Amino acid sequence: MKRLLFALLLIPALALAQAYPNKPIRMIIPFAPGGASDFVGRIMQPKMNELLGQPIVVENRAGAAGNIGAEAAAKSAPDGYTIFLGNVGSIAINPGVYPKLSIHPVKDFIAVNQVVDVPSILIIHPSVPAKDVKELVAYAKANQGKLNFASPGSGSLDRLEMELFRKTTGLDMVHVPYKGGAGPATAGLMGGETQLMFATAASAMPGVKSGRLKPLAVTSTKRIDTLPDVPTVAEAGYPDLKAGSWQGIFVPAGTAREVVERLFNVTTQVMKDPDVIARLKNGGAEAVTSASPAEFAKYVAAETDRWAKIAKEAGATPD
Repeated sequence: MKRLLFALLLIPALALAQAYPNKPIRMIIPFAPGGASDFVGRIMQPKMNELLGQPIVVENRAGAAGNIGAEAAAKSAPDGYTIFLGNVGSIAINPGVYPKLSIHPVKDFIAVNQVVDVPSILIIHPSVPAKDVKELVAYAKANQGKLNFASPGSGSLDRLEMELFRKTTGLDMVHVPYKGGAGPATAGLMGGETQLMFATAASAMPGVKSGRLKPLAVTSTKRIDTLPDVPTVAEAGYPDLKAGSWQGIFVPAGTAREVVERLFNVTTQVMKDPDVIARLKNGGAEAVTSASPAEFAKYVAAETDRWAKIAKEAGATPD
């Protein structure tokens, strides 16, 4: 009798797992077409279509540093037909920068799976007389308050990475925020308006390849293939500076566990596809997956706490 009752209880869950999905799935990307998140989402899209047997329809909902798209996704029906491609900014940093958010990502989303990590690079203008991080720190200490660092905005990952660097090294530098994202900020650095910044690999590489920017360290746990001679921050003597612009798949809170597991398994398969891996690597991103949704949720919660403290100490505010 007990076995029969258990089997009956399993029927709804099994039916859901087998039926899902039976219509197109919307993927909300909280940034404009052509950006890093859009790049990742559209590389994932064809393989997800194939594995799920339904089209993934990308919807770019840009604005307010990712908050508009995040709010739209979190308030959608928790039925598995709206997924959110969130990143470190829209999920972990914004709650510590925007005091009046109508959602809290940790509570209003279920973390499904990390999909990529995009390391940052500490880059300097060639006029700065430093060939490694320790020489940069020594030079900056000898010129306290005289160096300018660029960022795409007060609450951006690039700015907070530099604040963490300043705190770790005891440096006094002037923050110069640029409107319009990492492009204008790196252009300002190449033009000598500023002397240093953290930028994602994708944003930094054009200037590095042209020789107009000098890379000193990458924030990943291992060296990146495109810059094999550039050490990690840990190798440079600063292990606490490990960071990156990770991205992951989220669904609204309340989504059925069976749907979460299906999406976890599918995205894990997608991120292990050789073509997906190669295309991401060409754009400066590394395919990365979590051990489980629970492990990803734990990582997201830790990242949210970490960046909230850094943002508070830095006095980061919405731009």
